[in-house]
Amino acid sequence: MQKQKTSIKASQFKESIIREMTRVALQHNAVNLAQGFPDFPCPPELKRAACEAIETDVNQYAITWGDRSFRHALAEKVRWYLGLEIDPERQITVTCGSTEAMAATMIATVDPGDEVIVFEPYYENYAPDAVLASATPRYVSLHPPEWTFDEAELRQAFNEHTKAIIINTPHNPTGKVFTREELTLIAELCQEWDVLAFTDEIYEHILYDGTTHVAMATLPGMEERTVTINGLSKTYSVTGWRVGYILANPELTGAIRKVHDFLTVGAPAPLQRAGVTAMQLPVSYYEELAKLYVQKRDSILHTLDRVGISYFVPEGAYYVLADISRFGYKTDIEFAQYLIKEIGVAVVPGSSFFSQPEAGKDFIRFCFSKKPETLAAASDRLLKLPSILQPAT
Repeated sequence: MQKQKTSIKASQFKESIIREMTRVALQHNAVNLAQGFPDFPCPPELKRAACEAIETDVNQYAITWGDRSFRHALAEKVRWYLGLEIDPERQITVTCGSTEAMAATMIATVDPGDEVIVFEPYYENYAPDAVLASATPRYVSLHPPEWTFDEAELRQAFNEHTKAIIINTPHNPTGKVFTREELTLIAELCQEWDVLAFTDEIYEHILYDGTTHVAMATLPGMEERTVTINGLSKTYSVTGWRVGYILANPELTGAIRKVHDFLTVGAPAPLQRAGVTAMQLPVSYYEELAKLYVQKRDSILHTLDRVGISYFVPEGAYYVLADISRFGYKTDIEFAQYLIKEIGVAVVPGSSFFSQPEAGKDFIRFCFSKKPETLAAASDRLLKLPSILQPAT
């Protein structure tokens, strides 16, 4: 008898389309507005701190759940920004990026037969994480143009099998920022059904037009049942460092740390030490970061206006989800391939953010965490579109 060589789990999801688009962009020398990484330098203080850590021989394993100095600096930053009192010894786990943080959290808390509620469109890792944890994703739609959820649909999704709900705010790919009212309703349902909340808050400092970030763990009754996931990648422009972290109550932290230990042992020690410097940056750093991203957002929106591509104005994060239905392409994949090969700009097909690809066929996502020169080069190429494409009639 010949045995199947690959697992049933691995057959339930595909390779990352986002990372694939970067590879295709490189092949065609396209401007990469697909994958969500900044192409500009991180703060020079962080570079110096990383170099100093390496030079002073912080090059061996840190404590499995995170460098002590980084955990304590992180707890201080969480205190002033979110107003949460976190015990750095018992409530923080440092991981290899927020990607591992979500996977470790799922594996540590979710069992076969459990359901995990996922708002869609969603960042493409969430559903595979649930599958890898032997759980079943249960999808609840966010409806355009405001990307709000239907209260009745959300209530119906909660049941005796629901173990957790994932909330990503600010949201990738839509740029939605969940309101306090929305989060309060979710919190009430979590408490009613004894459900955990896994919150991906990686874009917490990238906000627009006076929008504010509300951390789920700060709402009444939610601190003990919220697992907050975050990292250095987006706020400090160091996506390649792979330093993420998890905030959770001591019981959940104990389980998560065990899983994390056997997944990756630990995040890079010198880069965790450099993270201390990141946590100690002044408030002015975050204010300037916000101003920088307003300029980048306005730049890409201006280009899309000139090209005639409709879009949803993001309230946070650094993506624009655009509507390409007017151009008459059968699928988002087809349009994205055209943009790369003929126009020279890489984007992410919208279908990668939906459980049913058909639901995303009219969307593409632009990432604007790029240098002005990169955005200008993309603009020059995209401006070829109106003269090439004929809108669908």
